[in-house]
Amino acid sequence: MPNMMTADSPARSRTPWWFRVGGQLLEPWVRIRREPAEPTSLLQAGTPVCYVIERDGFSDMQILERACREAGLPSPMQPLAGTRRRRSVFALAHRDGRLLGRNRHRSPNEPLGQLTRALEADPERDIQIVPVSIYVGRAPTRESGWFSVLFSENWVVVGRFRRLLALLLNGRDTVVQFSAPVSMRAVLNEGGDVRPERFARKIARVLRTHFRRIRAAVIGPDLSHKRTVVDAVLNAEPVRAAIAATAAKEKISQAKAWRRAQKIMLEIAADYSHPVVRSASLLLSNFWNKLYDGITMHHFDKARAAAPGHEVIYVPSHRSHADYLLMSYQLHMSGVVVPHIAAGVNLNLPVIGPILRRGGAFFLRRTFKGNALYSVIFNEYVAQLIDRGVPMEYFIEGGRSRTGRLLAPRAGMLVMTVRAFLRAPRRPVLFQPVYIGYEKLMEGKSYAGELSGKPKEKESLLGLLKGLKVLRQRYGHVALNFGEPIELNPLLDAISPDWRKSVDDPETKPEWINGVVDKLAEQIHININRAADVNPINLLALALLSTPKHAMAENDLLAQLELMKALLEELPYSDRITLTSLAPAAIIAYGEQMGWIRRIAHPLGDVLTADDEQAVLLSYFRNNVLHLVATAAWVSCCFLNNRRMTRNSILRLGKIIYPFIQGELFLPWDEDGFAAQLQATIDFFVRRGLLETTSDGRVLERGPGQDDAAFQLKTIARSLIQAFERYYIAIAALAKHGPHAISAAELEKACTLAAQRLSLLNELSAPEFFDKALFRGFIQKLRERRVVWTDDDGKLDYNSALEDMVRDARVILAREMRHSILKITGGDDKESPRAAAVPNDPVAPPAAPDISPTDIGAELHERHVESEQQEHAADATDKR
Repeated sequence: MPNMMTADSPARSRTPWWFRVGGQLLEPWVRIRREPAEPTSLLQAGTPVCYVIERDGFSDMQILERACREAGLPSPMQPLAGTRRRRSVFALAHRDGRLLGRNRHRSPNEPLGQLTRALEADPERDIQIVPVSIYVGRAPTRESGWFSVLFSENWVVVGRFRRLLALLLNGRDTVVQFSAPVSMRAVLNEGGDVRPERFARKIARVLRTHFRRIRAAVIGPDLSHKRTVVDAVLNAEPVRAAIAATAAKEKISQAKAWRRAQKIMLEIAADYSHPVVRSASLLLSNFWNKLYDGITMHHFDKARAAAPGHEVIYVPSHRSHADYLLMSYQLHMSGVVVPHIAAGVNLNLPVIGPILRRGGAFFLRRTFKGNALYSVIFNEYVAQLIDRGVPMEYFIEGGRSRTGRLLAPRAGMLVMTVRAFLRAPRRPVLFQPVYIGYEKLMEGKSYAGELSGKPKEKESLLGLLKGLKVLRQRYGHVALNFGEPIELNPLLDAISPDWRKSVDDPETKPEWINGVVDKLAEQIHININRAADVNPINLLALALLSTPKHAMAENDLLAQLELMKALLEELPYSDRITLTSLAPAAIIAYGEQMGWIRRIAHPLGDVLTADDEQAVLLSYFRNNVLHLVATAAWVSCCFLNNRRMTRNSILRLGKIIYPFIQGELFLPWDEDGFAAQLQATIDFFVRRGLLETTSDGRVLERGPGQDDAAFQLKTIARSLIQAFERYYIAIAALAKHGPHAISAAELEKACTLAAQRLSLLNELSAPEFFDKALFRGFIQKLRERRVVWTDDDGKLDYNSALEDMVRDARVILAREMRHSILKITGGDDKESPRAAAVPNDPVAPPAAPDISPTDIGAELHERHVESEQQEHAADATDKR
């Protein structure tokens, strides 16, 4: 082929000596693979060749020269025939500075301008431009070594020293990809009468697009949002409008407002890096081995099968700072793209923040109030991620749970996600709930302190260093259970069949969007709970914390553990629940090994106990799975102060109380489903001999207080009894103040103080007993059920049925507890004068959708006759 040169050609002999020496030094470290293997077939015979590389650099020139020599192609170091160019190669991107005394400040369009002018001077001449892509090490694999990964090819323009290290470590995996040549003459003829400068800029843009496409195909897409998303966000129309509004409102220049927006964007945006993710995975492998005894994932195959074709949003429970790392690590090790994670700006610490950012974290402030510019920018950033199909992860609880329960959802991120999808519904969105279960928490003691009133410690680098002492302990096993995914489209169709019309005006907020988001948030929490993992610590906490001194005889504890395992196996909460395979004796041994319980030897039989401090921490793990035993606990509660109850009474009372339990524990059933679950639980207790039936199964009876079966029922009941005590505190406090006297916020505060005092007097080992969030949720549910309502002055109003509930709570609560609560809140067993005036109050209560307050009072009053007769006997005999 004409214009081909051999290794000993005169043109090659004119190569500078320092270039030849450099090539000899690099040759042992570089092994080149050409794509295609025979690139000579791409070229047109007799036409001068000019190579184009993506980035300027000594090593890239060496690799190109060697690849051409080995393939029998014209040398890039020879002068380009018909032009004044001393070399047959140029780069699109040049590095600033000086190299061997030569100034490197040149426009990347300058070589193209020279070629264009040469063609215009001779209409018969043509030049073929050959784009050549050079990659030293491709995208890292999970088997790559640490340093190889750090210096593998990516989208960053690296310096000379880093490039040298990349050659030394990854040079034997060098790929040189020759693309099909482009005829300059053909492109010039298609462009018509265009000035050389404009033509050069056009060709440069085409070449840059070509190199980006090839790089994405070879090493994966560019996920560094500091380069690809920041400009897109700042140039978006909503952000530009917000910048203009900020400039006008604050009377500052447009440029200053734009710089402020850029600063906000850089504070938010992730800077994803393949090498950092892979390096972090290598570090975390050793870290997890020292910290945990094992990390398991359940139902991940179902999650993987549902993901293709969807924009996946991971929505895990949030119980520890380790959640971020565990999810990303396990997904990476399973060959799944690591999601971009919404993290609180409090984690953007020195050293730690940049690492998290390069691992895919993007940071958000706790509140957007008072900063319209920040809100618009963050919303646009989320929209860009969704539009580009980047998987995301965020915690809809808003923060880490300090109690072990799922926190009430905060819908901010969900609203942004739904609105971003409505703006560009090209890829369907799928929410993937994940339950994360621990056997011991690094933050356990700080959680207990915060719930007891200590201020929350602010995250800091110094605090992190101080906290490294926790690494000396072992934290058992961790489970990541993938729940049933939730597709957004069917949910939108169910709530608003014509939702697609809103796509025409993306800036308008549809009226139905709040309903969609509320339903979505509730379903996410329900599906997280439906994927719970029941570990040995959960079962020990359920059993031991239901006894007054957190102690049980070994035989009793074995029997209780066996009963709870049988309950969860025979009445499965869902098909995604996982249960420890350990037998009761092995569970006790494991609890002792983990340091949660200790054994007290005794001649009449050993006793297992949890010390006070451990009991407080164990309440967290009991609360993780409290929802799984809610139905069994309710049935058992009905027999705390009653020897006999009719089956229908249990079901009717359960129907009344269910909305409040459901709102607190995110249970999955409707009222009929809960009734069916209660029926199945009653039948289970009858089969196990804990209850007996009379009158053709209509009446249920438990044994006397000293009976083993009664003891087991009481143990199950006490896991939920504190919820009913909280409800009673709220109702008693409201009844004490009377109607039109206290707001919801004031009632919440009064309830929290009363619960704190009651906890001190009764030595309750559950700090969440006086968690104000639980009282807030109960008060909100009372308002939703129209048990109470707000008057025109913002005060709570109700009718006499509420005070009936205060008196009639004796069906469930023991006399001593009722009297303690009434003494603290200042309530009275008798009807107060204020209640008698309520029916004549001019403000009428709203209509109740299902069950009115009168129904509640009547249902509870139905139990008066039987409970009055049994209460004294129950109090006397039900102590063990």
